[in-house]
Amino acid sequence: MEKCCFTMFIYAVSAPGAMLDKLGDALKNSLQKITKALFVDETLVNEILKDIQRALLQSDVNVKIVFELSKKIKERALKEEIPGLSKKEHLVKIVYEELARFLGEKESAIDTSKKPTKIMLLGLFGSGKTTTAGKLASYFSKRGLKVALVQLDVYRPAALQQLEQLGRKLNTPVYGDGKERNALKIYKKLEPELKKFDIVILDTAGRDALSKDLIHELNQLGREISPDESLLVISADIGQTAEKQAAAFNGACRITGVIITKMEGTAKGGGALAACAVSGAPVKFIGVGEKIDDLEKFNPQGFVGRLLGMGDLEALLEKAREAISEEESADLGKKFLKGEFNLIDLYEQMQAMRKMGPLSKIVEMVPGFGQLKLPKDLIEVQEGKLQKWKYAMDSMTKEELEEPELIDSGRIERIAKGAGINQAEVRELIKQYKQSKKMMKLFKGGDPKNIQKLMKRMGGAGFKG
Repeated sequence: MEKCCFTMFIYAVSAPGAMLDKLGDALKNSLQKITKALFVDETLVNEILKDIQRALLQSDVNVKIVFELSKKIKERALKEEIPGLSKKEHLVKIVYEELARFLGEKESAIDTSKKPTKIMLLGLFGSGKTTTAGKLASYFSKRGLKVALVQLDVYRPAALQQLEQLGRKLNTPVYGDGKERNALKIYKKLEPELKKFDIVILDTAGRDALSKDLIHELNQLGREISPDESLLVISADIGQTAEKQAAAFNGACRITGVIITKMEGTAKGGGALAACAVSGAPVKFIGVGEKIDDLEKFNPQGFVGRLLGMGDLEALLEKAREAISEEESADLGKKFLKGEFNLIDLYEQMQAMRKMGPLSKIVEMVPGFGQLKLPKDLIEVQEGKLQKWKYAMDSMTKEELEEPELIDSGRIERIAKGAGINQAEVRELIKQYKQSKKMMKLFKGGDPKNIQKLMKRMGGAGFKG
C-alpha cells in the first residue's frame, strides 16, 4: 500500500486552496530559515519564534496561548541537547513536537467495538451538524460498518428531509418522524430497530445560543440514550471563540469531543483548533471541504506534519485504502516502481486518485513533497484533464493499452477522433505516461531530491530547488 501511495503524487497537485494554506506556508518558511542558517543560537531561535507567533496570531490563535507555546519552544531549544541530532535537526524536532502538543498531542479515536456505537451530535445553528452526520455515515460505512442516521431535530423545517437526501446519496437508512414534536419519543420508538446497526448517528436540534431549553433537552436525551460519544460540531470560522463554546457545552452537556467543520474556507481554523485543545475537549474530526467524503480523523501529529511540509503518511494510507484494495495496491505498486506499468495500470491509478478526494489535499500528505517547490505547469493535472485522458483510453484498443509504445501518429489521429478530443491531448497523455515511468525509476528509495533532479532535466519553468 505504501509504495502505491507514493506513485499517486504524480497526479496530486492542483489549484491552491488547501487547508490553512497561509499558516502552513508561514511555518514552512520558518523551517527553511533553520535549515539555511549557518548555526543555531538565541538570535535564530528568537527570529523563528517571531515568525511562528505572527503566523499563529494571523490564524486567530489566542495571544496567551501563542506566548506560552513560544516560551516552551525557547526553553527547550536553548537547554536541550539530543545525541545523534544536529542543533538544526533538534530545533525542527522541537517546533514539530510543541506544535503537535499545542493542538492536542495525540489522536483521540472513537471506539466502535460496542454494537451499536451511538454518536450524538450537538451544536448551535449553522455549525453544520446535519451535513456532518452524513459525512460521519460515509466515513464509517467505508470502513465496513453498518450505519443508521437518526433525525432528532424536531424544530428546524425540513431537517428530516435534508438528512433523508444525504441518506439516499450514501445508501444509508435514515430514521425519524416528521409529525412528532418530542425528540425522546422518536428515539424510544426507534430504539429496537436501531439495535441491528454497528453505528447509530443522532442529529439533534440547535439554537442560536446555548439556552436553558437546549441544555435541558440535550441532557434529557443524553440520560435516556446514553450515547457512547457526544460530539460538539463547531464551525472553524468562529476562531478562538470556540474555546468558550466548547467549555460551555462541556460544562452543560458533558461532551466527549469536537468536530470542527469548514476548515477549508477560513483563516481562523488554527484558532478554533487551538481553542478546543485548551478547553480540554479533544478534536475528533475536521471537515475539510463541502463533499460528503471531506471529513478527516484529526491526528495532531499528522496535521502539524502537513503544515510543516513533512507529510502525513497515515492519513494518505487511510485514503488509499478507501480507494483501492490491498491486493490491487501491492500489484500496482510493484509495477509502478519497476517502471513496468502500462496505460491500463495508469488508468486504474487515476481512478483510485479520484476516489481519494480533491487532488490538492493529497500531495500535502506525501512525506517530503510539502516542502518541494514543484513546477505546477509541468505536473498540475485538473479533473477535466483526467476526464479527457479517460476518454482517450476508452478509445484505444486492448493492444494499445497494454503496449503504449505502439501508438504512432496514425493511431493518435484515430484515438482523438474516437474520443472527441484533439490530437495534442492524446500526445500529452502519452508524454505523461512516459514521464511517469521515468519518475518512478528515480523515485526508488523515496528520495524527493531525485524528483527535483528529474524536474530540472525536464526544464520545468520557474523551478527552484
